[in-house]
Amino acid sequence: MTIEVFGDADDPQGDVEAIIALVAAVQEAQQNERVEDFLSLFSKEDPVWTTGHGKRLSGWDTIHDFTAQVLPGAMKHGTATYTPVRVLFIRPDVAAVNVHQVPVDRDGEPTGDPEGRPFYILAKTAGLWKIAAAQNTQVYQGLG
Repeated sequence: MTIEVFGDADDPQGDVEAIIALVAAVQEAQQNERVEDFLSLFSKEDPVWTTGHGKRLSGWDTIHDFTAQVLPGAMKHGTATYTPVRVLFIRPDVAAVNVHQVPVDRDGEPTGDPEGRPFYILAKTAGLWKIAAAQNTQVYQGLG
């Protein structure tokens, strides 16, 4: 899948590669139910996350507590792949990232369940990209 890139980055190739790696780390942490690895990807400064079911979580501790409660055991029947498809550098240190999320079974085959479209706002601090805000939206399959 091709990634669309817009805006100006300090190091376009390096920043896009780092963002791809961050999305891959989200996938790895989710698939393997690693709470601390997942939380290490968030900014410590007042992050916000809205879950795929619309629950808004504000603050690192709140996101941590929720994730620690729901992630362990969540991938028993299946997981998802995460592929960045669009990066907009709002500023060289702030990027908006659209992700294509596909539910898969334990063998990596698509399940046919509704896909997700996570949207991340990333902030670059001390050379590292972190999730400052995120929303996961389930794709509605009703109307064409």
